[in-house]
Amino acid sequence: MSERNTQIRMKRHPAGMVTQDDFELVQSDLPALADGEALVRVKYLSLDPYMRPMMDPVRSYVEPLKPGQLMPGGTVGEVVDSRLDALPKGALVASMLGWQTHGVVNATNARLVDPELGAVSTALGVLGMTGVTAHYGLLELGKPEPGQTVVVTAASGAVGSVVGQIAKLKGCRVVGIAGGPQKCRYVVEELGFDACVDYQAPDFAQQLAAATPDYVDVLFENVGGPVLDAVLQRIADHARIVLCGNISQYNATEPYGLKGMRQLLMHRVTVHAFVIADHRDYWPAAQAELSKWLREGKLKYREDVSEGLPNAPQAFIRMLSGGNFGKQLVKVS
Repeated sequence: MSERNTQIRMKRHPAGMVTQDDFELVQSDLPALADGEALVRVKYLSLDPYMRPMMDPVRSYVEPLKPGQLMPGGTVGEVVDSRLDALPKGALVASMLGWQTHGVVNATNARLVDPELGAVSTALGVLGMTGVTAHYGLLELGKPEPGQTVVVTAASGAVGSVVGQIAKLKGCRVVGIAGGPQKCRYVVEELGFDACVDYQAPDFAQQLAAATPDYVDVLFENVGGPVLDAVLQRIADHARIVLCGNISQYNATEPYGLKGMRQLLMHRVTVHAFVIADHRDYWPAAQAELSKWLREGKLKYREDVSEGLPNAPQAFIRMLSGGNFGKQLVKVS
């Protein structure tokens, strides 16, 4: 084959906000295949907030990246060469090939993608990790009941948008929190949330109080920092908080801390922290229900697609700054 593999690797550990200089682009020959392997040409790369903490040399639920290592990430692509019957040439597969144009998979680390279930890119979004994260976090940990108030931070994002729509399907009052009037309009007018509060507004706390007259029974938390503090002032007795993300703090050089411990105690709040990678056995059932809702028109999604792998760092930085609108993807090929 005359094609070459292009990769983007972490050049150094970021100091605060990620910059273009924290990445390097490297080219190499395509890898040779062994029996039981398939070569995939990546079509779409998923960019997600969890990648940022992996760039810091600190103890976490996964081994942190070292300088020179490939940036991780979910991908969907086409099999272009195969020595594995289960993944024939031309098949579409989802895997974790990271920030590169080509990669090798096998039967244990790739799953076939059925294009009849939705656009290929949805395997990385509403029908992929972000959709399953929303499904598990809300239904298994948040356990919302009809009529209860569910608040979702980063409500226009890939996870938050699905969380809010599922909560509506379960009969809840759903309040989103997002950055800017455009995102808030989308959350209410397109996704069907009951209300959305702009955290950038000078009267954010007052707007949040007006939107949660019966307080907050379930908080699906993706942001952290001052936004979390504000919601804790509205938390209900025996509420459940689902800690999914902390994006406001991923580039912080000083830890923000938690200022609402008193509210957690006074209102006997249960806090669940989770990562969906710990619950692989949950994926098939969640994906089946998500695809059913998608076919029935009960789930909507939005994608923010950057063109070309070399533009992945710029798209990643924009996402971490809140500049994306919807699921952040890179169209690789």
